[in-house]
Formats: sequence, structure tokens, C-alpha cells
Amino acid sequence: MTKQATFKVTLTKSLIGRAEKHKACARGLGLRKIHQTVEIIDTPENRGMANKIYYMVNIEG
Repeated sequence: MTKQATFKVTLTKSLIGRAEKHKACARGLGLRKIHQTVEIIDTPENRGMANKIYYMVNIEG
């Protein structure tokens, strides 16, 4: 079994007052609280969600 590529996303700004689609992207990535970091499998769908909310998150990897 091969290890899948992953990347880390950290929520750095609040979800309050953001567009509903952007909140949905953050929740879809598993982000709920500020400064929470999650490790996500690197797929085009997950990359797209992270890139859509680039102004609220730090992406590593």
C-alpha cells in the first residue's frame, strides 16, 4: 500500500461574515476553529477548496 500525498491547512481568520460557499469549503476541509490545523489528502477537489479560501488559511505542502 502506498502512502498518499497530503498537505496541511490552518485556519487563520474567522468564518464570521464570510460567504456561505467559503464557509462550506472550510467545513468541507474539516476546519472549525481558528488556528486549527488539519492534514488533508492532496486531490484536485481538496486543493480547489483550499485555494478558494486562500485569504483565510495557511497552506503547507
